[in-house]
Amino acid sequence: NGSEFRKAKALNKTIEITINNEVMTIEELALQGKHNIYNSMAAGLGSTLMNIRKETIRTKLASFDALEHRLESVLNISGVEYINDSKATNVNATYYALECQSQPVVWIVGGVDKGNDYNELMSLIQNKVKAIVALGADNSKIIESFQGAVEVVDTDSMEKAVRKASRLAEKGDVVLLSPCCASFDLFENYEDRGRQFKNAIRNL
Repeated sequence: NGSEFRKAKALNKTIEITINNEVMTIEELALQGKHNIYNSMAAGLGSTLMNIRKETIRTKLASFDALEHRLESVLNISGVEYINDSKATNVNATYYALECQSQPVVWIVGGVDKGNDYNELMSLIQNKVKAIVALGADNSKIIESFQGAVEVVDTDSMEKAVRKASRLAEKGDVVLLSPCCASFDLFENYEDRGRQFKNAIRNL
């Protein structure tokens, strides 16, 4: 029954998920981040209630592919991980993207601002972000919001943004495109923005 799928106690800051007495740690989940952990647990519980085999649940939770442009791992180049989160067009989505990063982040952000309050991100910026690459036709609000907290550089094309981010990043860092803004200043839509990001990475 549903009680067979549950979150066990935290042990050394590692949350364990128990499926019929078999333990699966959060590190084994294909989708990382607090919000994705909750989603995975809900999916596992629902699957258990539908009497789907526990081995199938475990396999799917460990191998589920992320949607394109949503925390999509693109490439690892010289120890730097490049992540495409172009679908993050608001503060809330970007908050979750930054929150789930465990390595220092070079953050590519910008576009058509939706009245964002960037103060909501400040604690994450101070704890997780080593540099910001502002990408947009007008980056003045982003520069004003974060200058002084971390290094902020101004760019007006995806190619320039990715090249600058690659220079700022070191082995073990993450380059995260999570724009927090709409895409229509420089791109057709968020899909176009994400694809240009991936192409620029491959052209490094």
